[in-house]
Amino acid sequence: MHRRHPEIDPQLLSETDEQRQLRTVLRDLYAEASGVEEVRKHLATPRGYDEALWARLAGEIGVHGLAIPEEYGGSGFTFAELAVVLEESGRALYCAPLLPTVVLAANALVLSGDRTACERYLPRIADGTLTATVAGFGPDGPGRPGGSDQSREPAVTAEQGSDGWVLRGRADFVLDGAGADLLLVRAGTPAGPRIFACEPAPDTCRRTPRRVLDETRRQALVEFLGAPATAVGAAEEAEGTVSATLDTGRAALAAEQVGGSGHALDATVAFVAQRRQFGRPIGSFQAVKHRLADVLVALEAARSGSAYATACAAIASPQLPVAACAAAVVCSETFRLATAEYVQLHGGIGFTWEHPAHLYVRRARAAEVLFGTADQHRTRLAGLVGLASRPAA
Repeated sequence: MHRRHPEIDPQLLSETDEQRQLRTVLRDLYAEASGVEEVRKHLATPRGYDEALWARLAGEIGVHGLAIPEEYGGSGFTFAELAVVLEESGRALYCAPLLPTVVLAANALVLSGDRTACERYLPRIADGTLTATVAGFGPDGPGRPGGSDQSREPAVTAEQGSDGWVLRGRADFVLDGAGADLLLVRAGTPAGPRIFACEPAPDTCRRTPRRVLDETRRQALVEFLGAPATAVGAAEEAEGTVSATLDTGRAALAAEQVGGSGHALDATVAFVAQRRQFGRPIGSFQAVKHRLADVLVALEAARSGSAYATACAAIASPQLPVAACAAAVVCSETFRLATAEYVQLHGGIGFTWEHPAHLYVRRARAAEVLFGTADQHRTRLAGLVGLASRPAA
């Protein structure tokens, strides 16, 4: 059972000068190269994002390697710096596969402790030349509904043949599953689940893009037809690696949601200040002020939850599962509220598909269930802190 009032250094919850500078650089870059019209344009391309900007983020700023150890080609910073990137990416609705590649796959490799796999893949993730994702880490995808993260047997199995391991089975709704260069797969073996690295080839790995609500975050059905794979990490550590990876992913998603909520609030405040009705700005009406105040209060709570989850992920705190669940609940609900008001308070223009609000609404609704629903997180959180509900008498 986790402590209800865990101790953590308050300084970890504050932004450093370096992090503020990183935020400024990223916000300027996204404003220049990744506006809403650029996002819409690149959604129509085969890969779904601006590959030139992806290379700039990796090469000029070093985004991809921020939290990767220096021995594997990274910068050796912590998840706290990466969270700044994710928040600004969420604010700009950046549509490249940062979450699956830089957060999920990179963390799974580091947490596995497999030096061979880390030396092979992490330098290429850090320099932006390799995209990666995870498959089968949850019941139907990365932490999807269906119970705890490993509550079911893996849908993918691994068989050991004369030439090594091969994978069979399928994983659905895999983030960037149709385009990733590397798949880290949780697969069942006779000795229990393990993690495998698979570099997909068309003849042994069929990848079918799924039609999803949020087109800025592509997902796919991945079918393994005897795909060659290499075991990553020790078998007895696999489930712990999967759980820690998903909790880090929840903390990352929370940071993204805070950024998106911040954009929605700022854009709405700017609009109601200049939109006039009855001879005065609509933002001067009390009812509008109250609605925006509710969003601001929720956003401040989300920032706190995200900051705590980020701090726990940065120091690999044993409180990360608690912090990640709490952040997932408060940040997803805040993002949903902020985007709903984004549409409503823009009035008729907010209901048009051409307005950027709809892209943020879709991102908010899809992110709500990406690593489990709010109710599932509350149930898990209650169990973690010893408050699980008792059966009815």
